[in-house]
Amino acid sequence: MQTHSVRVHPESDRLPQHDQLAWKIAAVASDDVPVEPDVRDMIINRMIDNAAVALAAINRGPVQTARAQAVAHGRQGGATVLGLPTATRCSAEWAAWANGVAVRELDFHDTFLAADYSHPADNIPPILAVAQQAGINGGQIVKALATAYEVQVDLVRGICLHEHRIDHVAHLGPSVAAGVGTLLGLSQEVIYQAVNQALHVTTATRQSRKGEISSWKAFAPAHAGKLAIEAVDRAMRGEGAPAPIYEGEDAVIARLLSGKEASYPVPLPERGEPKRAILDTFTKEHSAEYQSQALIDLAIKLRPMIEQRTGSDWDRIERILLRTSHHTHNVIGTGSNDPQKFDPAASRETLDHSIMYILAVALQDGSWHHMRSYSPERAAREDTVRLWQKISTEEAPEWTARYHAADPENKAFGGELIVAFADGSQISDTIAVANAHPLGARPFGRDQYVEKFLSLSTDIVAPAEQQRFLETVFELDTLEAAKTDRLNVEAIFLNANERPGIF
Repeated sequence: MQTHSVRVHPESDRLPQHDQLAWKIAAVASDDVPVEPDVRDMIINRMIDNAAVALAAINRGPVQTARAQAVAHGRQGGATVLGLPTATRCSAEWAAWANGVAVRELDFHDTFLAADYSHPADNIPPILAVAQQAGINGGQIVKALATAYEVQVDLVRGICLHEHRIDHVAHLGPSVAAGVGTLLGLSQEVIYQAVNQALHVTTATRQSRKGEISSWKAFAPAHAGKLAIEAVDRAMRGEGAPAPIYEGEDAVIARLLSGKEASYPVPLPERGEPKRAILDTFTKEHSAEYQSQALIDLAIKLRPMIEQRTGSDWDRIERILLRTSHHTHNVIGTGSNDPQKFDPAASRETLDHSIMYILAVALQDGSWHHMRSYSPERAAREDTVRLWQKISTEEAPEWTARYHAADPENKAFGGELIVAFADGSQISDTIAVANAHPLGARPFGRDQYVEKFLSLSTDIVAPAEQQRFLETVFELDTLEAAKTDRLNVEAIFLNANERPGIF
């Protein structure tokens, strides 16, 4: 890996193209290196994971809306839309839109956290959609996804967006453009233009994840993927883009991030170096914001001890304090200063970004479910609301340091939970990483990904269709171009969005 120092260059000192970050990203995308076996296997795992969480959300409102919009843009020889019959085809960018919303809706797929946040599997729907429409085989899909994961992870390692309240999908636009460039075997020049365009059109504020969080949270990455596909299409037709998009005097770093004096260290593979970043990412066992994963596991572990002390009378708890990282405290904890995070009538999207709510329910139930744990009835339970109000968070420097640790063995996303009882006693425990994390108590392997798919798609997908999909995706790297439509999964039934729109 080579670390590139990325900073602003005024027009009077214009940065040559070959020194621009977008050009270096394009170099990674156009470097046709073999995909190593462990990377290939993890890509297959994440294809399974995406299908699982998307099918679990297939009849939720935002997914219905996105699917209806996609169907209005039908195209013979286009891409498939998850849940619909494979014969139903839509224009690639709209299939990517529908499938991207389905994948993101439940906040249940993979994650990478460093200087910023990301859900790298958001790259899968747009790349698969373009592959189906363009007639690209499974081996090239694997290469494209290795590129997309590499680019997104490396951008997340080096450039913090949330510090300036820019939504993290600004790293997704360039990674999708790079991945599609690899998929189609495009030149470095074309990919460079596409990366510039994709970043330019996918910068948005973080209000989508602040206060009363709406259904747009699910649409945001799908929107970035759709715009990136369109950017690649324009670049292929010879159109240019704003440049330098990172380093220009009126570009992203200068005007949206830390300004003209800032320098961002972005690591990228050198020419000929394998793209392995996907192995540094991790998926979710629980349907909630990633920084709550380990804490859900900890709450479930502590529940028997708390019950023994209280006799299941939760009012015997005086208060609960979570000592954790800056990110967890300020994004999903009381450091966010969002009163909505304590509101029983808040949206599901808001509740899955409230560690106070999540801890209250996980402690009381001793489990977590992607639907039941968020139901309005569950959120409004009176003893839950009382417990919820007693939970607070604070930043602990040692947990912030571990969050930012470069050493994977020391990097952590957990905290210390301290439960104080009305009789003056207390218990506490810590957890560093989620049980499903590669360094956790029960790391996810192929069997766990398959089980997640089977359990989440039960009663949504026929057993024979479940097995057909799994058999297909297991052979992804040898899949013929004519058979990539078999990566679609048909649902037993689909609810339709009946509200009329423009399309």
